[in-house]
Amino acid sequence: MADASNGGGEERRRYERVPLSLLVQYRVNTFEDFLAEYSADISVGGMFIRTDEPREEGSMIYLQFWLKDGTRLIEGLGRVVRVNPPGDPERVAGMGIEFVNFDEASMALIHEIVESRRAQAKDGS
Repeated sequence: MADASNGGGEERRRYERVPLSLLVQYRVNTFEDFLAEYSADISVGGMFIRTDEPREEGSMIYLQFWLKDGTRLIEGLGRVVRVNPPGDPERVAGMGIEFVNFDEASMALIHEIVESRRAQAKDGS
């Protein structure tokens, strides 16, 4: 497993991430159409969205995504906390999103997704 710390410094992530490729719709303001990109991973605190057109750090975005079976919508507000610009061969282009305002039902589903993916990873090793 790769060490996510920066040169022996403090670990920056508060939550364990698990891989998850899921179509996520998002928009920056209510007048903009939804954009759709795929996530790379998720944690109970946020997710990374792969995109060649990331929003700037600090941007607030409205997120929507569905469970794989299409039955349950998860939606809420997130903040861009990290940007990987396109063109860097060392990193996937995209943006790290911190979950800011999700209702209890959505957060419960996010916890379920993370736990399910973590269990799958353990079973596969």
